[in-house]
Parts: sequence; structure tokens; C-alpha cells
Amino acid sequence: MNLLNLPVGVSDFAEIRNNNYYYIDKSGLIEELLESTGTKVTLITRPRRFGKTLAMSMLENFFDIQKDSKRMFEELEISKRQDLCAEWLNQWPTVFISFRQVDGLDFAGAYGMLTMVLADLYNKYLYLLDDDRITEFQRKIFTNLANGHGSEKEVKNSLILLTSIMQQHYGKPVILLIDEYDVPVAKANSHGYYNEMLDVMKGLMQALKDNQSLCFAVITGCLKIAKESIFTGTNNFVSDSITDSRLNEYFGFVQSEVDRIIIDAAIEDKAGSIKEWYDGYHFGKFDVYCPWDVMNYLLELQRNPNAKPVSYWKNTSDNAIIRSFIDYAGNNITKKLETLMAGGCIIQRIDESLTYDYLHSSEDNLWSMLYLTGYLTKVSDDYYDGELQNGELALMIPNAEIKEIFETTVIKWFDDSAKKWNRNELFDAVWSGDSEKLTSEMTTLLRKTISYHDYKEDFYHAFLAGIFTGAGYMVESNKEHGEGRSDVVVYDSVNGRVAIFEAKYTKSLNSMECECNNALQQIDDRMYAKEYEDDYDQILCYGISFFKKRCMVKKK
Repeated sequence: MNLLNLPVGVSDFAEIRNNNYYYIDKSGLIEELLESTGTKVTLITRPRRFGKTLAMSMLENFFDIQKDSKRMFEELEISKRQDLCAEWLNQWPTVFISFRQVDGLDFAGAYGMLTMVLADLYNKYLYLLDDDRITEFQRKIFTNLANGHGSEKEVKNSLILLTSIMQQHYGKPVILLIDEYDVPVAKANSHGYYNEMLDVMKGLMQALKDNQSLCFAVITGCLKIAKESIFTGTNNFVSDSITDSRLNEYFGFVQSEVDRIIIDAAIEDKAGSIKEWYDGYHFGKFDVYCPWDVMNYLLELQRNPNAKPVSYWKNTSDNAIIRSFIDYAGNNITKKLETLMAGGCIIQRIDESLTYDYLHSSEDNLWSMLYLTGYLTKVSDDYYDGELQNGELALMIPNAEIKEIFETTVIKWFDDSAKKWNRNELFDAVWSGDSEKLTSEMTTLLRKTISYHDYKEDFYHAFLAGIFTGAGYMVESNKEHGEGRSDVVVYDSVNGRVAIFEAKYTKSLNSMECECNNALQQIDDRMYAKEYEDDYDQILCYGISFFKKRCMVKKK
């Protein structure tokens, strides 16, 4: 294997180029953006870890009049366009700000972080205060913001003020680059101060509306928050998303780029596993790999040539919004998740313009979120030729990495949600011998769980044991001991009682009662209850049969 100088975790373009790190040339993005300079504002939405911040850093280094970046772009694709380089390379005042650090458990904390981000930005431009053309009014507000003491009104107008002063200083309009614009409102929605933060962010985004000091702006984020919610009144606004885009090849790695990486690293034998684990995203017409995963796995292979692919992506994404949907999940959602996890696809209407305060207003929003944040991707046109209604997509899990996330994280969320469900009526039915009520309660709980491996016996056994685990009972699961032991025994030692369960699963609805009777007969034939007669006052024996999301319980 060839050792490459990999920039894992580095999103600063200058650092990558100046330190001769391995770099996949994405400078064609610059030409694409400059081909549409009539577009005042371009919003680029992609899942996290698909290279948005690095792309924005590249744009900053290319345009910023304060920098000398010619050497960084030598031999890159954009250098072939000498006309564009002569007009744009380090020729324009440029503001680059990222909101990814704006977070807090309450509005005060998050707002404090926002003022610090703005203070850091303003401190980069302190030289502007030496310009004699700046007014005392502007100087006062500039100083307040640079010190982190700006009023809320001054904070909301901070980007308008900065672009205005910069145009005045340089005699040219300003290029504005805003990275991770949606992080503050996403965090706010998770912690309960959405309206307050949305109001502030709407104020900041007024720099995009009829701003005579603006040359053009590029904004990146994970979600396209509805225009009327945050970009009110913004004209010449173009959205570039994973569904409809001319820029998809610049975010993520396309197949030709991965092929080159594999050759450069001399890991041709790993090509199949890299594709299985990290490919599978379909952005527009492009088949895309997650670059974060590919580079992390490449780094791990340099340390250990026998390393197996693992999930690097799940620990980098904010799952709070996805997690919040689980508590709203009904039977329809669980059925679709089971289809996806079994390798199938679902047909779903997708809304790319969401507002966080209405996320839970419909099931469609859950699938839109999963799609837009990278948990699902659209099925390639080569594999799905069915008819779709306007706004519908055929969705699937993109690769082995995301499938593993579903099999672990999402399943655990459903288990946690099920455990929160009040099981007192179920427990009462167990100890009172009410098999009819027990059938009803268990069926309800069963429909809250997820199975995606054809409802095998192991699934039902784990489900049965899990009902009582963590509820104050001692649970003994003896299935692994083979013949002569019942499936699950639940002990209530304080009250001197024990419940014995023997479970069967069937392949047809009509066989449920027969298998339930067989389970009761097995309890009798093998005398499961006998060993508890000396120690417990009450012994309850139940036979259960399962068929998909149904169960039948009978008491001996």
C-alpha cells in the first residue's frame, strides 16, 4: 500500500494545499458558480460530511482580495480558465462566516456563542476602522460587535454593516460566504428556543435582500429551511439540493475520483468493500461516495492493512431531529422501516423546504428528513422504472454503513420508545391470569417494535424477554440451554410468584391457535412448573404463538 498524506478532519483549503496534503480537485465548482453570476444567492444543501466547509474555504481563498492564493490553485482545474483567474482570483472583498459552533441548552447560551462568532469575524477586519470614510456611527457599532457587546439589533444587522463598510473601503461589492446556516435553528429546535433564534437568524439573512454592497452570496447547510421562514424577501435565490442540482459532482466523491484514490493508494483489493460500505448515494444524476468515510478508512488502512470497513459517519451527524420522530412513529412508519432494513425501497413524497417548527406535523416530514440528511437516498433510475407522482421518490438505504446505523441506532431508539410505554396493564394481566388482556397489550407493544429479518424465532424470544427486562423483575431466558427449559421465566420474588412463558412462531395466521396449544402442551409434558412449586406461591404458565405483528396468549 502507498502512504498518502491524508487531511482527515482538515477543512481549511489553504492548510491542505500549503502542506501538500492529498487533495481531490473540486475547483471546477468555482467555474460553475461564476457561470451564473446573475444569481445573487445560491443555497447549497447536502448531508453533513460531504465537503461543504472545505468547498467554502476554497471559495474564500480564491476570491478574497486580502489573500495571495495563486500558488494554491496551480495545476488545479480552475487554473486552466486564465480569464476567470485574471478577473476573480484574489480580486474581491470576501466575507466567510460559519455558524456551526452556535449551540446552547438555552437561548442565552446559544446567543452568546453567536455573538462570539461575530466578534471573531469582525476582529479579522479591524483594519477597516482606519478608513477615514467610516462614520462615527459605523465605528461605534463595529467596535461593539468586535468586542462581543453588540445589541440584538446590531447583531441582526452585522452582516449588512460589514459588507457595506467593505464595499466602501475597496470600491467593489462583496462576496458573502455563509457555512452551516441552519445549525443555530436546528439546535434551537432541539432545545426549545426555536422562535427566538429564528428571529435573530432572519435578521442576519437580511444581508441577502436588496443589498447593494453584495456581489453574490453562497450559503451551505444540511436542510433547505423554507424560504418564507428565514430568507424572506430574498430575490435571485437559487437552491441547489441533492435532488435537483448542477453542482453534485463537487460534493462527495464520484466513481472516477474513488478509482484514482484506490490506484494512488494501491488498494485495488479494497475497492469492493469501499463501494459496498461508502457508495450508494444518488445526488441528481451522480453516484456519490461519502468522502469523510473514504478518507477515514484509507487512513485506517495505512495504520492497519487488514482493517475492515466501519461506520465513521454516525458519530459525526446530529441525530437529535431523527430521534425525535421515533416517539411519533405509528404502525405505518415501522412497516416502512422494516422494508428498508430488509433491503427494499419505499415510495415517498419528499418536501425539500421544511420549517423546523412543523417537522412533526406529518409522516412525510420524517422521510424528507431521512433523505435530506443522508440516512436514505433515492433509488437509481437504472434500478427503478416504476411511475412516480410529482414530488415522490423511491427511497432506499444507500450502503452497508447506513444499514448498520439503522440496525443499531434506530432499532435502539425504537426499543427505548417502547420501554417508555406504560406496561402496567400488561404486567397486571400477567399476574391476574388475564390471557385476553395480555394478548391485546402484547400485540400493541409488538407493533411498536421493528423486525426486518422475516420475524424469526430469535426476534420473538428477544421481544418477550425485553418486555420484562428493566421493569423490576428478574428475567431468566433459557432458550440457549436447549431442551428441558422454558423460553422465558419472570420472577416476582417479593410477591412470591413466577410466570413461565413458552413461545412458538408460525408461518401462517391460521396456525396460531394450534401452536399456542402446542406451547401449553410442552409446558405440561416437560413439567416446567414443577421446579418452582416449593419456592413460589403462585405459578402462572402461558403459551404464546406469534405471527408477524400478531400474538395469541393462552393460560394453562
